[in-house]
Amino acid sequence: MFSTLGISTTAEAVYMTMLRQSTWGIAEIAESLEIDTQQVHDALDELIELALVSESPVSPGSLRPTSPKVGLAALLARAKAEIAQQQYEIEATQAAIHALSEAHQADHQDQLIQIVQLESVRQRLQQLARLTQKECLSFNPGGAHRPDAMAASKPVNQEALERGVTIKSIYQESFRNDPGTLAYARWFNGLGGETRCLPVVLFQMVIVDRRIALLPVDPNDARKGAIEIHNEGITAALSALFDHAWSTATPFGAAATVDENGLEPTERQLLQLLGDGNTDEVTARKLGLSVRTVQRMMSDLTARLGAESRFQAGANAVRQRWL
Repeated sequence: MFSTLGISTTAEAVYMTMLRQSTWGIAEIAESLEIDTQQVHDALDELIELALVSESPVSPGSLRPTSPKVGLAALLARAKAEIAQQQYEIEATQAAIHALSEAHQADHQDQLIQIVQLESVRQRLQQLARLTQKECLSFNPGGAHRPDAMAASKPVNQEALERGVTIKSIYQESFRNDPGTLAYARWFNGLGGETRCLPVVLFQMVIVDRRIALLPVDPNDARKGAIEIHNEGITAALSALFDHAWSTATPFGAAATVDENGLEPTERQLLQLLGDGNTDEVTARKLGLSVRTVQRMMSDLTARLGAESRFQAGANAVRQRWL
């Protein structure tokens, strides 16, 4: 019945029996289901990992089933979220296939333009800002932004907003640590711009009216220039990527959303990055934080997970469904 929630047949039978006969022990459950006690033990381990069984607060050492309204509802919500993510990935893949097909059939010289110098990129961004009719979307990676870049963008952004252009910007969460960038974001929002934050923004991007996009030639070095894209399929796929990121990002000025485990988005991303084998230095760079801040956050998470080492913290995070 509940296999779609990741529960095995034996574990489901043990759980249902415990709901009906809350006083039964392992031997009685095994006899009732006509299985051996080891199978019951294995099923209980599975149920504990799924948070469907926990230690009784009134009888230490004994186990009791979690209310279906709580335990099964949580598993159902997780399953729905996984299905929604899979659906998004399918749609994104379809958009990417469409974009590649369009790009393959098109004349690339007409639709892809390389801008080789950083100053030329800034000049082109200013031109596009003045040509924008309805909407400008952007990804802004890293923490602190260069003062000269912010100064150059101020007048063109102000002029566009005064013309009624919608400007949406996604910043990396760590930009709040830089007073200059934070002040710029406040100024921008005060004029009617819209800003949201994500723990990690992997690359810079600007989309104008969902028909022209600018991407860096090298995401790790903006000085190498940019690619200006006029291909309809590619800009549609990039716009869909931005829309999804926008829907999951935290609005500027709002407190970061805390999940059911008390994790903020940056903390969850930190666990994921370290779990993937990234060093403190690489993790700090991707999050736009200092190495010392990453180490302090990890120390706090290790304590909250009841672990004595990072390896144990990673194992506990998986076991406790933090990841």
